[in-house]
Amino acid sequence: MNTIDIKEKKFNKLITVVSIIVPLVVVVLFNVRIPNVAPLSFLPPIYASINGLTALLLIVAVIAILKGNRKLHQRIMTTCIALSLVFLLMYIAYHMTSDPTKFGDEGGLKYIYYFILITHIALSIAIIPLVLKTYAKAYLGNFESHRKLAKITFPIWLYVAITGVIVYLMISPYYTH
Repeated sequence: MNTIDIKEKKFNKLITVVSIIVPLVVVVLFNVRIPNVAPLSFLPPIYASINGLTALLLIVAVIAILKGNRKLHQRIMTTCIALSLVFLLMYIAYHMTSDPTKFGDEGGLKYIYYFILITHIALSIAIIPLVLKTYAKAYLGNFESHRKLAKITFPIWLYVAITGVIVYLMISPYYTH
């Protein structure tokens, strides 16, 4: 086994741990309310905007790599990962200070909303190991495997980012302040 294979094996163990721990921590913290703290009601439009910016940057990153600008692509993808982390921290902070918001429409729009929400949540969990493995492959210089995995990771991550904005826009009329 060569050095890169050993490093990739270590990365994969770490990625597996992170991919399990992050959703579990989110679920636990989602059900914790910090007492005597005002709801952080200003956060949802900010983290929805972060999702929108992430979607835009993902597209720009693909354009950069298609034009052969590997350095710009790398910087943008690193930024997308950082934005995702900032989103996650804000999302947790909001839900630790606020009661859940229920979707208020009773018509057919409700089913569309819940379909988008459920697929968004499921894929936001699935995207964690995909992003980390795709990034690790590039970091280790395994660009052929990186490209193959990125063809799966990119559309899922883009869907998660875009549907994050859509979910916010659909639920925002029902937020209580």
